[in-house]
Amino acid sequence: MENKNTGRPAEYESSTTAQNEANKRWAQKNKEHKKYLSYRTYSRSFIRKLATEEDLNELSNLIEERRKML
Repeated sequence: MENKNTGRPAEYESSTTAQNEANKRWAQKNKEHKKYLSYRTYSRSFIRKLATEEDLNELSNLIEERRKML
């Protein structure tokens, strides 16, 4: 049975609950893409917030090696 005001199934108490369920379904269907996005986010955050000069030099070398492989 649908809620006439929102079109959502009546079992959802709020739009937040409905959105959380939709997010879970998307994550289940797109595991590899979600993993890629998470790793990308982690690496960018590390570089911007925590990386030392030594870390940045090492990452620069790793990036160059990776570019040669592609």
